[in-house]
Amino acid sequence: MVNSTTNTTTATLQYSLPPAKGERAKYTILTSPDPATGEYYKKNYGSEEHAVVIEDVRGKEDSVSLDTTGFQYIKHASKLTAASRVEIFDHTLRRRRPGDKEDVAGKRQPVSRVHIDQSTSASIARVHRHLPAADAPKLLEKRFQIINLWRPIEHPALDWPLALCDCRSVDEKKDIFPVARVTPDREGETLGVTYNENHKWKYLRGMTPEELVLIKCFDSVQDGSVAVFTPHTGFEDPTTPPEAPPRRSIEIRALVFYD
Repeated sequence: MVNSTTNTTTATLQYSLPPAKGERAKYTILTSPDPATGEYYKKNYGSEEHAVVIEDVRGKEDSVSLDTTGFQYIKHASKLTAASRVEIFDHTLRRRRPGDKEDVAGKRQPVSRVHIDQSTSASIARVHRHLPAADAPKLLEKRFQIINLWRPIEHPALDWPLALCDCRSVDEKKDIFPVARVTPDREGETLGVTYNENHKWKYLRGMTPEELVLIKCFDSVQDGSVAVFTPHTGFEDPTTPPEAPPRRSIEIRALVFYD
């Protein structure tokens, strides 16, 4: 449903449900499809769909920022932030392929689940994994972040755009739970997000390849003065024109350090 007066759309988002009885949530990437489900992953936690209102901030891009809402839209930026050091540690190309499974190796689709890329422990582990052992302890003494740079490629992202949740509307104690992300070579940790009617969702409709959004996945400053993370997800936008090509996008994750 589209509301042209308030510049919002109503869409269905998929939230997570933590496992029962305090069990740790786990998402395991498989090298071949599960014979029982045909999926390239296994998980021990559930999901549920909720209709939410998502505000299009086109023309109001300045109403969001990395330290207030946890994300920020920019054009032709020459650098990420005023950081003293930036280390890019991975990138992902995504292309929506109707009918294909998610998380197939080499065929990454838009993620259709509300999530946060890194937990605190996983973020610290990233510093140790990607930076020289001699540098990590000193870098961890000061502020650091993980920032995901996301942008469409080839054409505007009218199909399955990216929705982002204002960090200030998230109850960290009630809405968030850790999820072990297990691959054949290592174990990381993301954060699952449960539904809260207070969540405030935003997106920039029709983002072009000349536009990008910076998504704060983690911030070591956790005293309430700045946004620490940003729940986000791809979603099926009811305003998408039927002739819009399937979404193609790239995301680049970086460790960002400050003196």
